Amino acid sequence: MTGTPATWPGTDGSPISCREKLKVLAENHEEARQALQDAFDDAVLMGVDEAAMRRILAELVDGLVSPKRRL
Repeated sequence: MTGTPATWPGTDGSPISCREKLKVLAENHEEARQALQDAFDDAVLMGVDEAAMRRILAELVDGLVSPKRRL
């Protein structure tokens, strides 16, 4: 398992340094990691091929739409 990233790069390339933002980012990272792990576990235990499920989850992430595009 991978932990929370050591740094979160901002749009200008410099790392995010605001403690409150870092706290939210870490919490969101853990929640997303757990949700993806649960979905992966369920799928594999129900007989889905592990490599296929990894591709499916990667496609899910690749399909996320930026909130900047939705404005």
